[in-house]
Amino acid sequence: MSVEIKDEEMKDEELKDEATNEQAEEATEAQDATEEQEATEAQEATEAQDATEAQDATEATEGEEAAENGKKLFKKKKKDKRDEQIEELTDRVKRQMAEFENFRKRTEKEKTQMFDMGAKTIVEKILPVIDNFERGFSTVEEADKDDAFVQGMDMVYKQLMTELTNAGVTPIEAVGKEFDPELHNAVMQVESEEFESGVVAQELQKGYMYKDQVVRHSMVAVVS
Repeated sequence: MSVEIKDEEMKDEELKDEATNEQAEEATEAQDATEEQEATEAQEATEAQDATEAQDATEATEGEEAAENGKKLFKKKKKDKRDEQIEELTDRVKRQMAEFENFRKRTEKEKTQMFDMGAKTIVEKILPVIDNFERGFSTVEEADKDDAFVQGMDMVYKQLMTELTNAGVTPIEAVGKEFDPELHNAVMQVESEEFESGVVAQELQKGYMYKDQVVRHSMVAVVS
């Protein structure tokens, strides 16, 4: 009887051990499943964090690029505006220089014209003096041409004519030239066997030019 009881107790202990082992295995499997789930969740969280960090980095890079592009655009606009101002100032300076050059040329031309007008007026006043010299020499007898006074007056006359020539005063050619109303003033007509009709045969008063301007027309007689 006692043997049967021991056998039953041993069976009960074996059943208990098996139950305990099964519970331990189930607990181990449950723990493994939990750990695996936690590892999966941790990996997913890491991947999510990495994705977030990557997105943040991308957004930061895009923001930096946008800021850099904005700076470049601002600098370009600023540079373009500065270039426009430089071009405007350069154009203004060129116009002012051109205006000044035109003013200088106009002033120089007016000064030259005024000088020529003044010189022409002086020449007009000197011409009667030359006429008087020539009239006086025309009355000198051949025997008196060696007189010291006559020679002195002749030297003064020649010096005066030389200075006038150097200043641009020249006599107008008349005798033997075709009558030119721009240069000659016809006061009479004459008959001539030497010259053809329309040609100046005699000079009654010498005419003069100052550079390219007529100071006094030649007073002439023209062949009819």
